[in-house]
Amino acid sequence: MSPDFFLRLVGMMVFTLLGALLGIDLSDALNLPPEASGLTFSLMGALMGLIITPWITTYPARTARRAILKAPPEKLVSALVGLILGMAVAAMFAWPLSLLPHPFGQLLPTIIALVTVYISITVFSLRAQDVFALFGGLLRASPSALRMLPGGATGEVLLDTSVIIDGRILDISQTGFIQGALLVPRFVLNELQHVADSPEMLRRNRGKRGLEVLSELQQRSRTPVRVIDDDIPGADEVDEKLVLLARQRNIPVMTNDFNLNRVAELQGVMVLNINELANAVKAIFLPGEVIDIHVVMEGRELDQGVGYLEDGTMIVIEDGKRYMDRTIPVLVTRYIVTSAGRMYFAQPEGSLRR
Repeated sequence: MSPDFFLRLVGMMVFTLLGALLGIDLSDALNLPPEASGLTFSLMGALMGLIITPWITTYPARTARRAILKAPPEKLVSALVGLILGMAVAAMFAWPLSLLPHPFGQLLPTIIALVTVYISITVFSLRAQDVFALFGGLLRASPSALRMLPGGATGEVLLDTSVIIDGRILDISQTGFIQGALLVPRFVLNELQHVADSPEMLRRNRGKRGLEVLSELQQRSRTPVRVIDDDIPGADEVDEKLVLLARQRNIPVMTNDFNLNRVAELQGVMVLNINELANAVKAIFLPGEVIDIHVVMEGRELDQGVGYLEDGTMIVIEDGKRYMDRTIPVLVTRYIVTSAGRMYFAQPEGSLRR
């Protein structure tokens, strides 16, 4: 039996009883026998109970549940703090107000309690980010205390459009290296939708891929993925909004956009660049090591061949042109570091032994 059906039955029985009692009380005014009046009103009460019960039980509960799930954790914590402080203030005024003459001594404590609690919850909810920024500044010297805060100290990360379309965040989110929540601002989601609706086929496909990645991310990520409604008034560009929002929340931005990377760093915002992460975790081979490489194309210089590691790292093989479309063991001779990562130079292993 579902909770909704059970509550309907309970509501039907309660309204049936209330209808019967009301019918008996009104039997004289209606000039009807109490039994007939009670039966009529009890049937009306049963019908009303079936119809009204969900509107006063399950529907409000579902609405409250959705609102709680969508609300940022810092707002929930701030609202709880506001509730506690509001109740404390109300308790301070309760006894003095209760000494006032009737009816003020009975009414004012309750009214003051409701007003102070409402004001406290509202103020703390609206200024949640400022409250946590204040606590973050006071507790910055204590890492153990910072880990308790649900803001930037817990590792929350803002995702930009490019990193969602790129798709590698989906694999990263399943490794467990990211401990905090992944936040997708509503304006980033809107930009993805705008790109997906583009008349250009390439942009449209990129937008659709981004929406698919985000959907899978919400289902498969080991860390929470939340769409937040925070916006930055006065800012028009998505990148500008991301940087300002990251500064406001004191959390990093994850991107693989070079320009956003530079702008964020210039404004003191921490950037998590997926391209830099990919380069950092690539395997390192030292000169003198032997690896197996499939030669896939010719190099720029005479008799050179080119192959790639599984992570996409280029291997330039001297005298490797004659081994086209073959997998051979090569000896690493040196490597250089470029803006795209490492590039290795090697020679066929046998050529050094002759």
